[in-house]
Amino acid sequence: MLICLTASHKNADFTALEALSTADASQLPSSFASHPAVDGAVVVSTCNRFEVYLDIDAEADDAAGIAQTVAADALGFHQPETLEPLADVEAAEHLFAVAAGLESVVVGEGEIAGQVRRALQSAQVAGTTSPHLERLFQRASETQRGIKNRTGIGEAGRSIVRLALDLASARVDFVDARVLLVGTGRFAGVSLAELRRRGAKHIEVWSPSDRGEGFARSHAIGHVDARDAALAAASADVIITCTSADRFVVDAALLHAGRARLATHDFPGQAHDAATCPVALGGTSAGCPMHAAGATVAGCPVEHGRGAQLVVDMGMPRNVDPDVATVAGVEVLDLETIRLHAPLEHLTAAADARDLVRKAARRFERGTEERRLGPAIAALRQHVEEAMEAELARVAKRGSEEERRAAEQALRHFAGVLLHKPTVRARELAAEGRHDDFLSAIDALYGIDDVA
Repeated sequence: MLICLTASHKNADFTALEALSTADASQLPSSFASHPAVDGAVVVSTCNRFEVYLDIDAEADDAAGIAQTVAADALGFHQPETLEPLADVEAAEHLFAVAAGLESVVVGEGEIAGQVRRALQSAQVAGTTSPHLERLFQRASETQRGIKNRTGIGEAGRSIVRLALDLASARVDFVDARVLLVGTGRFAGVSLAELRRRGAKHIEVWSPSDRGEGFARSHAIGHVDARDAALAAASADVIITCTSADRFVVDAALLHAGRARLATHDFPGQAHDAATCPVALGGTSAGCPMHAAGATVAGCPVEHGRGAQLVVDMGMPRNVDPDVATVAGVEVLDLETIRLHAPLEHLTAAADARDLVRKAARRFERGTEERRLGPAIAALRQHVEEAMEAELARVAKRGSEEERRAAEQALRHFAGVLLHKPTVRARELAAEGRHDDFLSAIDALYGIDDVA
């Protein structure tokens, strides 16, 4: 039985999603699949979503309970109780909708399709897939491509990165802004492309995991050494964080340290120009490191009253410590805020896409149900073929060669005609969920009861 355990921005709060995102997604498929009743497990973990797809060898009444138990064991303190269970056709329809971007913060965004494909690939590497899950995820990708080609949902939706930068554009002109990218993951590449599309020229990258130099070289942007991270953070007009770190990489202490270095000229190889000092502390000198304890210092290098410094936190879990909001002149734009500004669904495109998802899910379910009766249909065919072969053997003992050939041709044709209606009826019953009716019928009529 197919079970999906899901938590997303639609049914869980940001704190719960953050707790789930800290679980090691690379190890989770193996943890879930270790249960004897679980035949396969695939984990989809993104910044707004945590889902587990399980192929469970159990009846419907027991499968959901097994899934919740397995989740509690695998996730521990990562709030597994947040996960909502979906079964069979509901789980399939949900995954198809997720892959098509219909369940995203920004409806129609394209990043999730790749994330769903990579989730299956990770499970394949871990050896935790099953034929049922393989078919499910393959149908999800096919459905996503069909929706993309047949509806306008992709045009109506925008990626979460694009939406974040659209919101940031209302606060800063990227053409002249100094931008610091924190992190080198996939979101960093997408963010860089979107920044350049908006005309940004002054972009640097700092990687807390020390992978920034290669990223900077391959993308032809500046690299910030860890020793100068505070200075770069204080100097930037916009900081965009997109790391997978399980700790805060930008906090108030980092910004204060960078501002102190700027204010005291305590950084190597750079001449300080008070007229163009990039540090903004708000409309007054309150909090200025050169005006500590109310002292008045002539020629303060800080340009008070300059526009706010913007910090865009794209991380899940959060990359930016909430205390950054206490730093004067700093405005924080995080995923929670971005969600509030997500555009309304493009109603026509979304409705068309939903209809395609429902149809695809029903087709998948019909195929699954038909496969469940496959062994029974095969057993019936074998029964008829054995009876036919017995009759052919009897004819062979007393007839001529020509009579034997004619009898074989007639019997094989008759067997095909005889099996056609039961095979069609089996598919119809499977689609109606009446497997037991078919199994009972062939047992009563032919004594066939040893089928899976």
